Amino acid sequence: MVVKSVTISNPVGLHARHATFFIQKANEFRCSIWVEKENRKVNAKSLLGVLSLGIVCGAVINLIADGPDEQEAVDALEELINSGKDE
Repeated sequence: MVVKSVTISNPVGLHARHATFFIQKANEFRCSIWVEKENRKVNAKSLLGVLSLGIVCGAVINLIADGPDEQEAVDALEELINSGKDE
């Protein structure tokens, strides 16, 4: 299991279109992936789950992955969040 804390820097947070890019990337991996914010954990491959967390700019989330490609998944999702690609 891999856990990594990430701070959201996108001005609009992780909502709608931005969350869609995140979920599409998460679905590229075979491992189980969760997003945790303030003691709530949801499936990172679920749009409704991710949106339900209300992730805004400045929020700190934990990316949690468990499975054969867990490290690659966490690294790729962190890179996507930090890249500004989804702005």
